[in-house]
Amino acid sequence: MTNNKFRQLSIFVWIFALPLLGGGSCQSSFVYKQSKIKGVCTVAPNAPIDTAAFQPIRQTNAEWVAVVPYGFCRPNEPHFYFDNSQQWWGETSQGAAKTIAMAHQMGLKVMLKPHVWVAQGTYTGDFTLKTEAEWQIFEQDFGKYVLRNAQVADSMNVALFCIATEMDAFVRQRPQFWRNLIGQVRQIYKGPLTYADNWDKCHQNPIWADLDYIGIDAYFPLTNNKKPTPDDLQKGWQPHLQLLKKLAIETQKPILFTEFGYRSVEGAAVRPWEYHSEAATNLQQQADAYEVLFREVWQQEWFAGGFVWKWFLHAPTYRRNHEPDPYTPQGKPAEVVLKKWYGKK
Repeated sequence: MTNNKFRQLSIFVWIFALPLLGGGSCQSSFVYKQSKIKGVCTVAPNAPIDTAAFQPIRQTNAEWVAVVPYGFCRPNEPHFYFDNSQQWWGETSQGAAKTIAMAHQMGLKVMLKPHVWVAQGTYTGDFTLKTEAEWQIFEQDFGKYVLRNAQVADSMNVALFCIATEMDAFVRQRPQFWRNLIGQVRQIYKGPLTYADNWDKCHQNPIWADLDYIGIDAYFPLTNNKKPTPDDLQKGWQPHLQLLKKLAIETQKPILFTEFGYRSVEGAAVRPWEYHSEAATNLQQQADAYEVLFREVWQQEWFAGGFVWKWFLHAPTYRRNHEPDPYTPQGKPAEVVLKKWYGKK
């Protein structure tokens, strides 16, 4: 989840814009035939770690981790920065490579998933520029960042490379840049590719045909009730499931939740992308939302699996009231749910 996500509850658009994907499919179904990806998204450590940091992940029965190197930019400015001395250790390509090596030592597969952080609280998907000259500067720098991570993915034998995360406006305004970039990535890294799109934008993505998985950061709203029952959450999934199935059939590609998760607060499933709003702690709501997601989504024939947002490899950060980060399931009832479902064959 990137900084200051701003989402609209555009269910109407999500439903009726799906046919605009183009190049429709005559197929009536799509079946993902490989093993489900049972993953967690790791938080880049601020300092070096050792393999012991991955032991709790193994204890959840997870088989994959997402490793997340960061790059940075400012709103409306055409420069992009990465691999600098001010970053946390795990955010650099060097730290990411060492993190990958340790994950492999612990028997875990890896998705390398670059994130962009836009300063001043700007949602990454809103980043855009005004002139062609500015875009040319930015694309040169950003392209180097993606290709550097492609080199890491290749050299470290990463199992899956997610080329970028939630660059909504950039992808839709500059699709040819992305197609060219994907071609360059494939010259370096020979494994499967995905892109992590926002849940309410994935039906409009112009580059799905160039990728192997439909990657979705799956913060779908499920209810307007701040104290929902599991039945409420189950009903909330149904329209999303129908549309995800259509997307898989249209593209003939598997749906992968590049992120999924809920905060351990009251109203967790109302606007799951909102990480900054204050709410009363409710550990059971998080666990219930996990349980219903696994029950409703996991066995879908078009579904490839997913990565829980988020898991700390170092000590979790704490909020002002000294409560742990609300998204992590670590040490909460949601972790028990995760272990149960990830332990199923």
